[in-house]
Amino acid sequence: MVPMTSSASGRSRSRQAANAEAAKKKAERVKRSQQLAERRVTSDRVRDSEPAPTAYGRGVRDDSPPRDEFPDDFRAGFACFVGRPNAGKSTLTNSVVGAKVAITSGRPQTTRHTVRGIVHREDAQLVLVDTPGLHKPRTLLGARLNDEVRATWAEVDVIGFCVPADEKIGPGDRFIAAELAEIRRTPKVAILTKTDKAAKEQIAEQLLALVELGREVGVEWAEVIPVSAVRDTQIQLLEDLLVKQLPQSPPLYPGGELTDEPEEIMVAELVREAALEGVRDELPHSLAVTVEEMTLREDRPADRPLLDVHATLYVERPSQKAIVIGQGGERLREVGSRARRQIEALLGTPVFLDLHVKVAKDWQRDPKQLAKLGF
Repeated sequence: MVPMTSSASGRSRSRQAANAEAAKKKAERVKRSQQLAERRVTSDRVRDSEPAPTAYGRGVRDDSPPRDEFPDDFRAGFACFVGRPNAGKSTLTNSVVGAKVAITSGRPQTTRHTVRGIVHREDAQLVLVDTPGLHKPRTLLGARLNDEVRATWAEVDVIGFCVPADEKIGPGDRFIAAELAEIRRTPKVAILTKTDKAAKEQIAEQLLALVELGREVGVEWAEVIPVSAVRDTQIQLLEDLLVKQLPQSPPLYPGGELTDEPEEIMVAELVREAALEGVRDELPHSLAVTVEEMTLREDRPADRPLLDVHATLYVERPSQKAIVIGQGGERLREVGSRARRQIEALLGTPVFLDLHVKVAKDWQRDPKQLAKLGF
């Protein structure tokens, strides 16, 4: 038997370590998938006790025919909006859907989950997927959000690349465009967002820059379009252009549904949106929200239901906890009041909202904490 040399022994140990690390990562991915699936189970009591709610009190937009009566040329499929943080993706999603299905904020990296908004038409069903902003990750959370974005790209029928009209194209935009160039078969629409914040000359320059960016990285844009979600400028045209790229297919969702997000996830996001208002720069990234329980209060008259919602806001340091709570609990009460109004509009029932704040030290970098919070 030939003795193993020290270098060969070292290589063997390296391979074993690499295999062990790969197995560990695979187990973590499986566990995260299971946990996400569990988190997507909605509250049946809430859903069954109320009529199907319209999103945030808005009328349901449902122009689609019954699922068994669609025309032969009916189109249905998925489109996603991608771009760097704070490029206006969530606001654009809400505008196209015609209802608020994604939270918005002036803070970058507000979106942490892929959110699906459903547009129903007589000739098509467009499912919009709002994704977190692709960015250079500084934490494990950031890396996982980037993985979520890339996984979404691989599954949709058309990609909308969002660039703000009021900011020059930068390295982040070029990086994303270069990655999109690797996705050969999926059509891509270049979208210039926030045109309400830019002068006509600036918009023209940005449109030319978008075309040139496509040439540089090897992306042939199927369309290039400037829009303003705030002013509803060319939103209908954008919808038409996205629908044109969808495959012929029967509807994918029942008519009337505006999102497939579970109520617990949407309620948690509304609480986080309310908590993001007016906070300092370092806090938004450190803030996470989970809904611990949503139950209809017993012994209430049928015509006067009350939904008890218990939610927890997590931060990373005690100093951040003090910021969220505010002096004498004043700020937390404001957050609760603001979020409660949105939740009541979403679910169509009076709500008692109970909020608590806890410290989960460095949760953005801790795999166990991330799993607990659903990431």
